[in-house]
Amino acid sequence: MALTVVLIFTAATLRIIVFPPAGPLQKADAIVMFDGPTNRLGRALELARAGYAPVLVVSRPGVGQRCPAKEEAGGATVICFAPEPVTTQGEARMAGRLARQHGWRRMILVAERSQGSRARLRTERCFGGDVQVATVDPALREWPRLIAYQWGAMVKAWIWQRDC
Repeated sequence: MALTVVLIFTAATLRIIVFPPAGPLQKADAIVMFDGPTNRLGRALELARAGYAPVLVVSRPGVGQRCPAKEEAGGATVICFAPEPVTTQGEARMAGRLARQHGWRRMILVAERSQGSRARLRTERCFGGDVQVATVDPALREWPRLIAYQWGAMVKAWIWQRDC
């Protein structure tokens, strides 16, 4: 019985946190970068310069964090915001609000790999369109902490914070 539980937990961890569902990216109305460690901004700028979307949205909750210039984003319009609250849920709410204001139907989220499934879940609750996720890999040494953190955050999203 214990072995079965360990195997199920391991398989779920691999599917939800380590290798979140992802497919080939399609052009979208906006690229939305959720803030956090790893080079998310580099990945978001790379996608904008490659022409995946005409708008780049960047979460910058900290005082003094830099908002990229339009030239850095390959000419894409750049929107920076500070989420309220400063959480993935706050970022998803703002992404949904911006999507409604601008009539977006498809967005690409840029998130750290372990956050990918949760970022998608939260954003889909706030946005009725198509959500794609482009992930950035964390440092290998970060995985044990990230797995523990993401399980707690996923349970919170599934059970206690089920709305947008």
